[in-house]
Amino acid sequence: MLYDSVQRKLMSLPDEVRVFPAHGAGSACGKNLSTERASTIGVQRLTNYACRPMSEEEFLSIVTEGQPPAPGYFVFDAMLNRRNHELLDVAAHARPLTAEEFLDRRRAGAVVLDARDAQDFALAHLRGSVSVPADGRFAERSGTVVEPGREIVVIAPQDREAEVVTRLARIGFDTVTGYLRDPEAAFLATPDEVAHSSRLTAAQLREALQGRRPPFLLDVRNASEVADGAVEGAVNIPLAQLPARLAEIPDGPVVVYCAGGARSAIAAGLLEHKGRDQVSDLIGGYAAWRTAFTPAQA
Repeated sequence: MLYDSVQRKLMSLPDEVRVFPAHGAGSACGKNLSTERASTIGVQRLTNYACRPMSEEEFLSIVTEGQPPAPGYFVFDAMLNRRNHELLDVAAHARPLTAEEFLDRRRAGAVVLDARDAQDFALAHLRGSVSVPADGRFAERSGTVVEPGREIVVIAPQDREAEVVTRLARIGFDTVTGYLRDPEAAFLATPDEVAHSSRLTAAQLREALQGRRPPFLLDVRNASEVADGAVEGAVNIPLAQLPARLAEIPDGPVVVYCAGGARSAIAAGLLEHKGRDQVSDLIGGYAAWRTAFTPAQA
């Protein structure tokens, strides 16, 4: 068995042999990945749960328990990694565009990826934009909601354009053709192109759910999170699966929530990008709902 052979090889290595991670902490490619940049075989034997002697079945059960669905770009990257690529010219991709140039690229089919804070996006954004804030899981979540291979034009936080381009390229999304040089001025100059997002507090959501026409309630957390509690009546579609399951969401008002509000803002932006115009997300997510209401009230 290949697994047994690998395990025997691991146990035969000297303790002082140094090992380096293939992925960083927070990557969806692993589980509970450490923030350490290097280690040794000896330390891993002592501290890494996956290095304990066990059967192949036990190993698979442990490392897959509670894992979220794989983002859609994983298959794309698996094929991409078999090809040769030139070094990324960040400056060529992080090219400033005027509002007119930017809108021309959008009309030609480019996806507008807005990497600003979710609240800034909600206050004002270009119609049809996809919102993915440039936080710690920016690349993974961009790869979840943006179709691989599509041309991308970026609205980035100030002075972070090159960072956004680089992080997208790390997951194979090296199709950025420029960024909007001055978003605020562009919004003021093209008011007909600007949209605003709806965000609800826990109290507002509860009132809406008790109304005559309650919204469709979409929970975009992973199954392991839902097992610990959910808003009654919510339908669970994890964010990683949402692009492929949009047809399951009925017409009409939709409210999206997650654990703390980050993923729901992305999901709401994706629904708006797909043409839905009655979408809100829950500020603070399920944590805010649980804090606001006791189980009996909720």
